[in-house]
Amino acid sequence: MESIYEVCTSIFCEVRIVRLMANYISSARIILALMLPLVNPLSIAFLAIYLVCGISDVLDGYIARKTDTASKLGEKLDSVADLILVVVLMTLLYPIVNLTVQSIVWIVIIGVIRVVSMMVVFVKYKTFGLLHTYGNKLTGFVMFAFPLSLAFVQSDVLIYIICVVASVSAIEELFIDLSSNELQVNIKSILAK
Repeated sequence: MESIYEVCTSIFCEVRIVRLMANYISSARIILALMLPLVNPLSIAFLAIYLVCGISDVLDGYIARKTDTASKLGEKLDSVADLILVVVLMTLLYPIVNLTVQSIVWIVIIGVIRVVSMMVVFVKYKTFGLLHTYGNKLTGFVMFAFPLSLAFVQSDVLIYIICVVASVSAIEELFIDLSSNELQVNIKSILAK
């Protein structure tokens, strides 16, 4: 027969694990993203790790919402994990994809808009924050589909699609950051104001 101490300890551990599960998943995505350079780009191992990263990106938010354990830390972990994955992917796939000068300039402009947006958030709210808008989610989806689609669609077409979607979402995020009186990382759209 279990003692009261053992039962309470067990219940406490289970509650703590559930409470932190989404954060553990986001943290695992950071580790997995940092493992991608250790395997050959577009290999089976690469795609397997990449798919787990994508699934974890959906799962962490879903679990946080369903268990009512969403937190500021979780939002930041999710954003940092996404940012690390994008930087790692860009670094690994750049030598594989033949980018035109126009594409590189376009990507740099999108990056500048994103950095300006982060600086606006930092100056206004003294914190790091990226918005979870529908536009950013769509950008994440098309970027996630990119390595998986390379076998079927020309890379320049994929880059164009990504740049269009990313441009719209970056401009939307910057406009929201500039016009908001408070940081609302879970705002869905500029139309949701």
